[in-house]
Amino acid sequence: MALARLRRRVASAEFLGVYSLAGYDLRFHKIGQDGSAKCDAYRTGDSGHAVDGVVFDIDPAEVAALDRVEGVGSGYERASVRLIDKANDSLEAFTYFATRINTALRPFSWYAHHVLVGARSAGLSSPYIARIEAVVTVKDLDEEREARELRIHGV
Repeated sequence: MALARLRRRVASAEFLGVYSLAGYDLRFHKIGQDGSAKCDAYRTGDSGHAVDGVVFDIDPAEVAALDRVEGVGSGYERASVRLIDKANDSLEAFTYFATRINTALRPFSWYAHHVLVGARSAGLSSPYIARIEAVVTVKDLDEEREARELRIHGV
């Protein structure tokens, strides 16, 4: 959700709005290439669950590059979804769903920070942000990677 991080991957990214994906729950259980947990919109089918997030407009020429960075074919798959905004308007977009899951993994603290920066800057609800803040994280032992990731947001 963090625009600064996304723009490092696809320069054309522009914020479109905040939307929800009904019947899904935000989970940190996707096996990342670095061995830590990453986000997933996990399908529960429960009408009480919804993943709130940000939709970005991306130049179609950059989608393949984003697929590579996100790990399509090795942990994520891209799929089309129908999203709803606060005005109950719908939009079709794509997102990434985890194909490799390990519920015992925890995200690195810098990764959770990316998610929080995006959630806060998008103005997601306080209860939703509190849920993300409550996620148990672990410190990345690769201090250089952690510093590089945190610098994206000026930390």
